[in-house]
Amino acid sequence: MSNEPNTNVNCTVGQCQYHSVGNFCSLDSISIGTHESDPSQPECVDCNSFRKQSIQ
Repeated sequence: MSNEPNTNVNCTVGQCQYHSVGNFCSLDSISIGTHESDPSQPECVDCNSFRKQSIQ
């Protein structure tokens, strides 16, 4: 998988394996979900594409 930035997907989570240069994600698309039955705040929404970056 390439680490090329997708400038259509902004992300500031540097701990994600898909984080790219600047504040961008390297995925072509991401999956968004929620852990709430009736989300009403940004904190209720999750990036389901997140994967913890492995330490090398």
